[in-house]
Amino acid sequence: MLDYFQISNMFSPEEVQIRTTLRHFLDNEVLPEMGKWWEDGVFPSHLIRDFGKLGILGSILPKEYGTPNLSSISYGLTMYELERIDSALRSCASVQGSLVMHSIFAYGSKEQRDRYLPALAQGEQIGCFGLTERQGGSDPSAMETRARISGDHYVINGAKMWITNGEIANIAIIWAKDEHDEILGFIVPTNSSGFTAYPIKRKLSMRASVTSELVLDNVKLPIEQVLPKAIGLSSALECLTQ
Repeated sequence: MLDYFQISNMFSPEEVQIRTTLRHFLDNEVLPEMGKWWEDGVFPSHLIRDFGKLGILGSILPKEYGTPNLSSISYGLTMYELERIDSALRSCASVQGSLVMHSIFAYGSKEQRDRYLPALAQGEQIGCFGLTERQGGSDPSAMETRARISGDHYVINGAKMWITNGEIANIAIIWAKDEHDEILGFIVPTNSSGFTAYPIKRKLSMRASVTSELVLDNVKLPIEQVLPKAIGLSSALECLTQ
């Protein structure tokens, strides 16, 4: 680490130990193979369980969900170490923790938090975050994905683009506009009928990352899969800030 201002002298012993432990694992178990994975355009998805055991998935969340409740500095150090090896590793972990798990923690019901967060923390389940769309790019307010209510279900139609973890995810956090143009968040199991994840290939960067297009064709979702506290675009943007 280039540390011209000697910031590392300010780290606590726990933060230093967390960084050292993860660096040792990555240097010995990941770095020797990372070049080949990059060349082949393959993500080492078997590492996600290891990330769970190391406590770096959703690491700043409360311990009741099986997470270590680390400091923000510790979280930053873990992301630095992953990025040092390859951005694909950092992208996978930060999407899982800061986007998927934080969405459920901040905007989900108690039942949703209890159901999903422990498995996501251990890497037993994988999540993705479906906000960006092809035609809108970095302007998420231009989204065209729609969710209409039908009895005790929502029916979602639309597509999301450049989604990390898309093809390997068990659940997707999908943002869509309702009939009143209000943006809502949904927890969508990826085995839902009408949900398809397509790989994006021939990339010049993020080669080892799973990058996908998500297509939702009349996906029927029980109303209890709505994130009840997620109202408006600010909710999705707050997850990005996190």
